[in-house]
Amino acid sequence: MREFQSLLQSFLIDYLPKRRGLSAHTIASYRDGFVLLLKWMDSSEAVPPDKVTMAHLDPDHIGRFSGWLREERQCAASTSNARIAAIRSFAKFVQAEAPEHIEICRRLLEIPSVKTPKTEEIEFLSVRAVQLVVGTASANLRDLTIVSLLYDSGARVSELCGLAVGDLTLSRPHTAKVVGKGRKARVIPLSNQVGEMLVRYIASVRPNGELTDPLFVNHSGNRLGRAGVAYVLQKSVAAAHCAHPAEVPSSSHPHIMRHSKAMHLLDAGVNLVYIRDFLGHESVTTTEIYARASTETKRRAIEAAEQNIVPHSPYGKEQRADLHTWLRNLL
Repeated sequence: MREFQSLLQSFLIDYLPKRRGLSAHTIASYRDGFVLLLKWMDSSEAVPPDKVTMAHLDPDHIGRFSGWLREERQCAASTSNARIAAIRSFAKFVQAEAPEHIEICRRLLEIPSVKTPKTEEIEFLSVRAVQLVVGTASANLRDLTIVSLLYDSGARVSELCGLAVGDLTLSRPHTAKVVGKGRKARVIPLSNQVGEMLVRYIASVRPNGELTDPLFVNHSGNRLGRAGVAYVLQKSVAAAHCAHPAEVPSSSHPHIMRHSKAMHLLDAGVNLVYIRDFLGHESVTTTEIYARASTETKRRAIEAAEQNIVPHSPYGKEQRADLHTWLRNLL
């Protein structure tokens, strides 16, 4: 009988990358979910990782694990659901690989997702706030380039981390080629200001970088990761907040720059379809959350509707009298 540790290793090393062809970022997300599960088993259930069995993956244990994610780690319901989805995916794999565990897997697959509150609220920064955040990063060219490119490209943090030196077009018009969800590549236009900043950055910080080398690296020379980007942004946000507490929040996260870019494009009158392509969304339905959240877009829509309403009656005094007579005769 194959045990949990052997099955999990095959799931992460063979099944996900080779048979399903998932990206490294998706696999890392699945792996992190199981890291948290093993950590919870050890700390809360007194079951060390090497002692966990498939029998421990019953709905009661997974339910308590989900509650721990939300209550102890303060994870959103959507994050908790993503971790549970990884466990369900593992259960589907085990059903085929080790049928002796099929009953446990059946019960795992029946675990419902946590209901998430529906909200149209999107966290984003004003144009002024973005300017202040970028301004605080100007003392360090690498940090300035990261923060500026994160906003200007509207890229996901994983897309930014995955950029190589050769993915940039350094001559005008400046562009960046990123690989998004589902390994779909797209070319993002960049402003001249950010394009010239990238030229200076490569010339001074990455002068010997090969085309396939990562664009951003940490102090150890390794590719900069999500945590590194989050640290750089938070450092700039915190400094901007200290100087302008009424305009900049005290904390932030990389995705807020993507939200901010989308909202600013929409408020500038850019068509939602173009914003969808710019962000790399599969469907414009996903992009519509920005239209529902934008007060400026709603204001323009209301004003446009007002212009379609005839401001004065098309009938004169005598015509209105004849109309009233005609209406009375209908009764």
